[in-house]
Amino acid sequence: MDENFATLWVYLGASPLLWLTVTIAVYALADALSAKAGRHPLANPVLIAAAILGTALVLAGVPYRDYFEGAQFVHFLLGPATVALGLPLVRRWSEVRRRIVPMLAALVAGSVTAVVSTVAVAALLGAPGEIVASLAPKSVTTPIAMGISELIGGIPSLTAVLVIATGMLGAIAVTPVMNLLGITEPDARGFSAGLAAHGIGTARAFQVNPVAGLFAGIAMAFNGAATAIIVPLLLG
Repeated sequence: MDENFATLWVYLGASPLLWLTVTIAVYALADALSAKAGRHPLANPVLIAAAILGTALVLAGVPYRDYFEGAQFVHFLLGPATVALGLPLVRRWSEVRRRIVPMLAALVAGSVTAVVSTVAVAALLGAPGEIVASLAPKSVTTPIAMGISELIGGIPSLTAVLVIATGMLGAIAVTPVMNLLGITEPDARGFSAGLAAHGIGTARAFQVNPVAGLFAGIAMAFNGAATAIIVPLLLG
């Protein structure tokens, strides 16, 4: 029985569809657990899925490179998913246009604060230049952050890890922080989530309120463009 299972596992492990299927199944499970927990900030489906997948890879002795070869289609879908965020923007354009001035002010304040505070703290702690460069774009979505990191002499793989960690922490913290500050408007809460926690924060905002998700997607897109300008200027 054990020998048959081992043979089957070797066969499945050689198929690129194995880890794609596992990734989708694990996320579906994580999302169900999050829903059962009432979408509590700590029950973030991305965090749960990452923990389950990471544990499974370690226990199975599967290198990340082998896993990524099978699951890279999910990575490819990041691009179309980001573009798809433009659909609610078009549908609610009149609503967005009325708020464009405060949104731009919040964007500049948030982008500059995220970059300057990160770089300043890392520099004060004596971090090497390439670490500082890897940290600087941590508040934007992964593809943009990795491109910026490579451009300014950072380590793109380290930047990717920092981006995901930032997104998870932001998605967990945004609801209690907004409640603590007494901010109840879904557009303000969503914009803050997208600005501070990029795609993961945007996903969290869509779970809570569609209007919050719309403004989170706008913030994520605008912050990517703003950070791509601010970081090279600051560290150049």
